[in-house]
Amino acid sequence: METQTIVADASAVVKWFLEEDFSDTARQMRDSFAIGKLTISVPSLFFYEALNVLWHSGLYGEEELMLAARSLSKYGFDVHEPRGSVYEQSAALSSRHDISVYDAAYVALALHLKAPLYTADSELIEKFPEATRHIGSFEQQIYPT
Repeated sequence: METQTIVADASAVVKWFLEEDFSDTARQMRDSFAIGKLTISVPSLFFYEALNVLWHSGLYGEEELMLAARSLSKYGFDVHEPRGSVYEQSAALSSRHDISVYDAAYVALALHLKAPLYTADSELIEKFPEATRHIGSFEQQIYPT
């Protein structure tokens, strides 16, 4: 079985924990990852960002947030620390494209790995159409018909 590498941002992965538009395709991504069809790469800031989204959803109290943190830490993502050219490119992309450094970190990592970035962030998709894919397109992108 061939393994594909992707980058996933918090807007895509939190759909594993929340019932929102495109949660079904986000969970297909999770399932593909769980059975080894995918490697999911993330910048280290991902974990804080994902928990922040869950906290601000209003659906997660302290206990649930701690369980989500435990779950996220056990998934086995390929975690990239902020250093070197990816870190520098994050700064450059943020400045050039007027996006947060956080968002730029995902784009820079995707460009570095030559892997698609799955996101629900329409601004990133608009500004980086070659590097990004909407989470709703996961099935079609990974399993072409």
